[in-house]
Amino acid sequence: MCPLQHLARLGLLAAWAAIGVPTGSAGAAETLTVAQQPVTDEKAVFATVESISVVPARSRIGGTVVQLKVREGDRVTAGQVIAAIGDEKLVLQMKSLDAQIEALQAQAKQAQLDFTRTEGLVERGILPRIKLDEQRTALNVADNGLRAKTAERAVINEQLNQGQVLAPADGRVLKRLITLGSVVLAGDPIVTVAEQNFKLRLRVPERHARFLKAGDKVRVDGAELAGEASKRGVIDLVYPQIEEGRVIADATVEGLGEYFVGDRLRVWIASGTRPAFVIPSSCVTTRFGIDYVQLRKGSETIDVPVQRGRDMPTPSLPDGLEILSGIQVGDQLVQP
Repeated sequence: MCPLQHLARLGLLAAWAAIGVPTGSAGAAETLTVAQQPVTDEKAVFATVESISVVPARSRIGGTVVQLKVREGDRVTAGQVIAAIGDEKLVLQMKSLDAQIEALQAQAKQAQLDFTRTEGLVERGILPRIKLDEQRTALNVADNGLRAKTAERAVINEQLNQGQVLAPADGRVLKRLITLGSVVLAGDPIVTVAEQNFKLRLRVPERHARFLKAGDKVRVDGAELAGEASKRGVIDLVYPQIEEGRVIADATVEGLGEYFVGDRLRVWIASGTRPAFVIPSSCVTTRFGIDYVQLRKGSETIDVPVQRGRDMPTPSLPDGLEILSGIQVGDQLVQP
């Protein structure tokens, strides 16, 4: 035997030993005793990509929309300014208060001068002390009036600042409800935002409800993901109410944030277990469109036609393949 053939045979022996298959001597073919093992059946159901919650970004004041910075599909972060609302009445009130504050500042300044002058005259005995008390009162009134108008102006300024509409959460804009120039009232929704963490909402026929529970694994078909590899997820919540003959469940699957909200995907879920024959796919050969395996009958090895099922990889058998018919328990399977 040449060195390359010897190395290939050693690799085959190591692979069969790794899956727990008894190996024969150097001159005998390796065999595997066929046995049934429980496998999980999968059922294809449809699910939709949905946000955990859809929240509206609302206006805090009434007025006219003067800026709109987002459109459908844009990503936003919590606190981001997405629109601005202007109110001409607030601007006019602000100008009026500015003028009143200037007048009160002048009055307060004059009251301070009168108080200082009266204080000097009282100290020299020219005026009675009651005049000083009157000027002190006038100064306090002027100062308090100035502070009140300043606080009133701060309220109007805050109302103007509240004209900025902020995103309530991280996510994606689903729908824009107004346009530039629209008149809105306080509390009117401006846009709706879908939170960034998306869920996969499954609707499973009620006959499969007894097999469905939180913690079960689900598999999103790769064909539904534009040619990507299949994704796996976990069921988080099974809703206790059946709607129109279907059980509603939510599953977490990584990477759903890149898809459209409401996108329908085909998902495979567990629907019970059953016994099955699972063998290494390398034991199956195909000739003229028919699948065969080699079985040992006494001292002879014969080819037996089989019907293959779907791939069932396991940690101990990465190339596992289900065989639907053609073999039975106790058969000695020979590696070709």
